[in-house]
Amino acid sequence: MFKLHPTLEKDCIVLGSFTLSRVLLMNDSQYPWLILVPQIENVAEIYQLSEPDQLQLLKESCFLSQQLSKITQADKINIAALGNTVPQLHLHHIARFKHDPCWPKPIWGQGPAIPYAPAALNDLKSTLLQCFERNCISPVIFTA
Repeated sequence: MFKLHPTLEKDCIVLGSFTLSRVLLMNDSQYPWLILVPQIENVAEIYQLSEPDQLQLLKESCFLSQQLSKITQADKINIAALGNTVPQLHLHHIARFKHDPCWPKPIWGQGPAIPYAPAALNDLKSTLLQCFERNCISPVIFTA
């Protein structure tokens, strides 16, 4: 049975699920930052997924990147599967801007997260969920 890693559970807000992956929003208002977590136990690397699941993850990642870019008008969408701290396979999708606090450096280790204010969090969640529902690539279940 799938269980989200405690660090992801602590640092993120669950938005819902695509066919393969749980969709999370990192609670850091400095960067629009979404994470896909394939809902498969004991997987740390993309190559450990079956070929159909690898393709599904790629589709979900491309969809998520496109929607995040559309919503934020980011200069760049950074995608990473690091796993140095959290061994559970997860893909970061981070909207980056030339004016953000770390540009052009990576965001990791550059400073503490700044959680969203409740109103800003609700607005972003609503925008993301509406965008996902309008442009959905596969059956999806989202939370409010």
